[in-house]
Amino acid sequence: MKTINWGIIGAGDVAEVKSGPAFNKVANSKLVAIMRRNARKAQDFAQRHDVSFWYTSIDDLLENPEINAIYIATPPSTHSEIAKKCLQAKKFVYLEKPITLNYAEAKELENFVSKTDRLVVAHYRRQLPTYLKVKELIDSNSIGKISFVDIQILQSKENKIITKTDANWRLNPEISGGGYFNDIAPHQIDLMLLYFGKIATATGFAKSSQNNGVHELVNGIIDFKNGIQFRGIWNFNASEKDTKDACKIYGENGTITFSFYDEKIILSTNKKEEVFNFDNPKHIQQPMIAKTVNYFLGKGENPCKLKNGVTVMKVIDAFTK
Repeated sequence: MKTINWGIIGAGDVAEVKSGPAFNKVANSKLVAIMRRNARKAQDFAQRHDVSFWYTSIDDLLENPEINAIYIATPPSTHSEIAKKCLQAKKFVYLEKPITLNYAEAKELENFVSKTDRLVVAHYRRQLPTYLKVKELIDSNSIGKISFVDIQILQSKENKIITKTDANWRLNPEISGGGYFNDIAPHQIDLMLLYFGKIATATGFAKSSQNNGVHELVNGIIDFKNGIQFRGIWNFNASEKDTKDACKIYGENGTITFSFYDEKIILSTNKKEEVFNFDNPKHIQQPMIAKTVNYFLGKGENPCKLKNGVTVMKVIDAFTK
């Protein structure tokens, strides 16, 4: 196998710019087909992105012999079922986050996948320059021994950081698992796991003003096995003037501060302050897709194993249950 030929299941808003075009820009990779239930939208996407095949049925897409890998970009409620179907069809899988609705479903998928390692989780921030630089600063001991990490994501109801859709399925917990928190927190929690390793314990509190399972206010605490403590708060009912998006890592010699939606890092130590600015690629998932393609071709390691996604879901459940 010299080329990864992709099919996309769920060619919606995320696939439009963030990921879809990248499959044709990465070496040894080609976007062959897409699938949407709406025939008009499927055909429109295929024509605009010069994709050879479009389908309204997953089974029809999987029967295409040219396709050897699938990008699953549907809402979370369908992830587990579709991933199993694709793996049974002997396809590689690149699975969007959150990987499932909850931890129990994630463990079930992990048990299914345990016989093969043909799945990569789309925690694409792992490969973006901003977060790679943060890891470099941590690994180089730039602020000395780290003791504490703090995340604050404060957004109003009209937040500008989350993709809006006509149906706004993210606010339907039966589809999303729990609202905007479940949509964006996997990226932030996954980076904490990447930076600080294994978790000893995680706990938290969540509030839903409508008692409908949509987590509008979430407060989470993690004790990492290396002794580092974490505290995070996500509030999606904040005022516009209080909007905030920040992560601050505290060490014995200073701090590392960065945002999840602004490509800037501030390194502040006892001796100096440095600012690092970065530009994300136009198709923000392209670096992760490149690593995924290399992995599927046997040229590198899995850039984000399913077990990482399972741990993220375990933490999300611990914060919200």
